[in-house]
Amino acid sequence: MDIQEQIKAYITSQPEPKLSDMQQLHQLILQVLPTCRLWFDEGKNAENKTVSNPTIGYGFYTIKYADGKTRDFFQIGMSANTTGISIYILGIEDKTYLAQTFGKDLGKANVTGYCIRFKKLKDINIDVLEAAIRYGFEATNEN
Repeated sequence: MDIQEQIKAYITSQPEPKLSDMQQLHQLILQVLPTCRLWFDEGKNAENKTVSNPTIGYGFYTIKYADGKTRDFFQIGMSANTTGISIYILGIEDKTYLAQTFGKDLGKANVTGYCIRFKKLKDINIDVLEAAIRYGFEATNEN
């Protein structure tokens, strides 16, 4: 199964309204960066043990570790969780930036250093979420 098929299967496996919300978010992210690389992480480690929720990834950047090693990874992630949806905005140096810049205008969401978590799409301001996603793409494209 290719990545597009994995993403479609993952989204359509979700119950409503999460399914519709994830479809809408998937389209939004693809509108923000239409030519981005797509990823699908099943959330399993090398021993096939589940270590995280499956995640759809968008974009591409290289993580640089202190020891000089690098790893290719996605810039934006989307994952279903038990209470709703998580949007991951990776590679931001300042871990207070998302909450300070987008948190108060986002709506009913929990914002951490790299994650925006909400129950339903209707609970948040989608324009503010789109601005946060755009910022995430731009911030890691500078690296």
